[in-house]
Amino acid sequence: MTEALNGLRDVLSASAYPLNLPGAETARNLAKATSGQLDDYLIPRLARLDAPLLAVAGGSTGAGKSTLVNSIVGEAVSVAGARRPTTRAPVLVCHPEDSRWFTEANLLPKLTRTVTEGVGLRIVQSAAIPSGLALLDAPDIDSVEEANRVLAEQLLAAADLWLFVTTAIRYADAVPWELLTDARNRGTSLAIILNRVPPGAAGEVAPHLTEMLAEHGLGSTRMFTVDEQQLSPDGLLPQRSVQELKTWLDDLAQSAAERAKVVRQTVDGAIKALEPTAARLAAEADAQAEAVDSLKDSVGIAYREAELQVAQGVHDGVLFRGEVLARWQELAGTGEFMRGLQATVGRWRDQLVSAITGKPRPTEQLQSALESGLVTFVHGAAEDAAEKTARAWRAHPAGAALLRPGLSSAGKDIDERADRMVRDWQRAVLELVRTESSKKLYVAKASAYAVNALGFALMIAVFAATAFIPTGAEIAVGAGTTVAAQKLLEAIFGDEAVRRLAGTAREDLLNRVHDVLGEEAQRFYDVLASSGVDPAAGDRIRSAAQAVRIA
Repeated sequence: MTEALNGLRDVLSASAYPLNLPGAETARNLAKATSGQLDDYLIPRLARLDAPLLAVAGGSTGAGKSTLVNSIVGEAVSVAGARRPTTRAPVLVCHPEDSRWFTEANLLPKLTRTVTEGVGLRIVQSAAIPSGLALLDAPDIDSVEEANRVLAEQLLAAADLWLFVTTAIRYADAVPWELLTDARNRGTSLAIILNRVPPGAAGEVAPHLTEMLAEHGLGSTRMFTVDEQQLSPDGLLPQRSVQELKTWLDDLAQSAAERAKVVRQTVDGAIKALEPTAARLAAEADAQAEAVDSLKDSVGIAYREAELQVAQGVHDGVLFRGEVLARWQELAGTGEFMRGLQATVGRWRDQLVSAITGKPRPTEQLQSALESGLVTFVHGAAEDAAEKTARAWRAHPAGAALLRPGLSSAGKDIDERADRMVRDWQRAVLELVRTESSKKLYVAKASAYAVNALGFALMIAVFAATAFIPTGAEIAVGAGTTVAAQKLLEAIFGDEAVRRLAGTAREDLLNRVHDVLGEEAQRFYDVLASSGVDPAAGDRIRSAAQAVRIA
């Protein structure tokens, strides 16, 4: 069992709920509190079930906890007074024979021990406390200081027995009942002390409190009543006021069987409570992983749409418009090309090669126009994808907090990367043509400009695929010039080869676009990867809880 509890403690301590989901804050607190109770109480208590019993006096502000503890001990060991919060550092009172168990930090190992007033757990030895029992005066559960509230809950979680102190005025407050319900759910051994009951009010208040306890499933809880009384000069209650409570505690300390019964009830209850707690924490961990998956999906959808946008632009000839079309017409000599449609393929080739050989500048202008047009198109697609992803993340409970400056737009170096991608693709197209041309004997006699010309013609074929369907669609993407380019390529390489070359070049381009947009999407994936969400956390929690169940 100890090994299983250590395993669960390690898993819970490592569990993080970093995304701002509705249940994340509660899960973080619950995981911390549960791993804390395992460290502070369950694991050390299982190592020594026969160790002195720890009774923790807890309750609301002004309930009189310190006065009760002092009165049971018979001296002012804990500061009591009207100043709030009174108990700033917890005080543990034990018999000298039991002091070693507590000073060696078995229970509550992370709390510093001290024998004087100050920060940490103050250990006070007193023979007035019977051996086998220790009393701990805890800070207020509703303290104005958060650190005190957290410490009070930590101390109560490390108690074998809760001595829950309330008053005739405040016994119906919400905060105490939240903790009492928690004690019931964990099976903690519990006693209620109704303190500061005005004369004559016990007959009315005590039955009502008993009724409330029954309604909350705590009907069998032992209850003690302490009347409102004048304190002694030392700030203590008359012994008769606390005698019933003191006698009960003394009897408990002197009976090993009774002490064991109390300890085992609390230990068993705490262990049983781990299963639903672990199930809840595992579910919250699953929700974190599901949120990451959902955010990833929104990234994937946006950038797949961007790729389709580019692919569609390539397919329907959108890119072969404006300056690209003008530069191609200038290079090919539109009029000559159109007239050449009636002549031989050799004349088309000769005129195209002549245009490039004699006028290299149009080639550079066409190359520049192709680069600029494609870079602009890819940039626009990346911009749209970033905006869509950011919009989807803002709509997600956890997404808005993950957005970093600049994520909602394309990367700053998108143009540089897209330009490099286009240049690499253009070189690949020319190499594709060069390789194909090497199979044609007559091309060996042509100059290098002929290969460049055919390469640009192939690029035009890639961008104006629909123009070669004789339905009039070519008018939108360059009219007869695209047909001429197609006919020229077909005359040199053949119909099947042109389709294969154009398909290969188009696929290569889209693959390169995929890589560029993938780098853009990776910015979002990197944010998710660094979020701290562990997709396997839920399974690990369930596995650790299963080990405890088996043990």
